[in-house]
Amino acid sequence: MAKSSKEANWPFLISVGLLSWFVPGGGYFLLKEKKRAWIILITISLLFIAGLYVGSIGVVDKVSIADKPWIISKLSWYTAQIIVSPVVMMIGSVTASGQYQVYGKPEEIGQIYTGIAGLLNFLCIINAVYLAYVGVERSGK
Repeated sequence: MAKSSKEANWPFLISVGLLSWFVPGGGYFLLKEKKRAWIILITISLLFIAGLYVGSIGVVDKVSIADKPWIISKLSWYTAQIIVSPVVMMIGSVTASGQYQVYGKPEEIGQIYTGIAGLLNFLCIINAVYLAYVGVERSGK
């Protein structure tokens, strides 16, 4: 049974969500779900690293709408990628110089892998905050 909003521990829920964003699976560490946290950390990290391997760091393309308003698809990929971790913002600032250009299939496949890693982490963030909200205690650890 879910708690009412008056009983919710908002600072804890926010910390679970933020930690889940900074480190994939980090919110589960706060919830003492270590096995799940390690699985998520390894899975999302390997998926993101595989995308970087296939397409180089050039697939993280920080696009400004003010500069190029016609490139909505690149902005949506960057939005999906940034959900992995704030580290993606640092990679995006490195690639903003245009020095790491990538084209063709490697760019597309790398963007797909890194974007899916971000969307998968988004689902994990939502799940971790939900578990923190309902206060699910796992038995039989």
